[in-house]
Amino acid sequence: MSMRLEPKPQQSAAILVVVFLVLLVGLLQWVFFSHQLESATTGLAAPAQAELVRTGVTNPVTAVLLNFRALDTLLELAVLLAALLGIWSLGAATPGYQRAGPVYAGMVAWVVPLLIITAGYLLWIGAKAPGGAFQAGALLAAAGVILRLGGAASAGLPSVSAQRWLAVAGIAVFALVGLGTMLAGRDFLNYPPAWSGWLILAIEVFATLTIATLLAAAYVGSEDDPYDKKR
Repeated sequence: MSMRLEPKPQQSAAILVVVFLVLLVGLLQWVFFSHQLESATTGLAAPAQAELVRTGVTNPVTAVLLNFRALDTLLELAVLLAALLGIWSLGAATPGYQRAGPVYAGMVAWVVPLLIITAGYLLWIGAKAPGGAFQAGALLAAAGVILRLGGAASAGLPSVSAQRWLAVAGIAVFALVGLGTMLAGRDFLNYPPAWSGWLILAIEVFATLTIATLLAAAYVGSEDDPYDKKR
């Protein structure tokens, strides 16, 4: 007498989930490669290069990030902010490092100023060559991480209240510029050609400060740091 094993409900649900995920991944790959094939045949480099003179910058990457697709960049800053808020909501961070020795401390004294200067250079040159807010902000955040590993509990960050302002400054300036273009009768973040260069520079300056604050604060892990009793 043979016995037939019936699949358990949990197993059936797991199989359905796996099948669904496989089909979803296949669909996404098909859409992605179809788009890549279409982009390879049509191409966007020539139209973007033709409009570059109206963007206020000469670096095509900066033109895409801060002009052609500025809304995408604004949303990327919002995602970073949401990530930091999620980290802060977890409460106090657990101490996870030891104080640095004299060799590392000596290195910090040289590396951190160099990172700050390089970040300023990347911010300024971003309109003409590879660089910009994300690169500059990442370097400033790296300086904060090095300070933290060297024993600076706050990672070079200001007070908690200042961190909150800096965390939203880039998004706020981005949005205010967009609202200003709408009040001027243009589309959201559709800069006037005569002002586009200066508007992009203003956005990038505040975006750099926001990115640096968000990344460094995320590394610290909480607003009330267990190493910093002064805050």
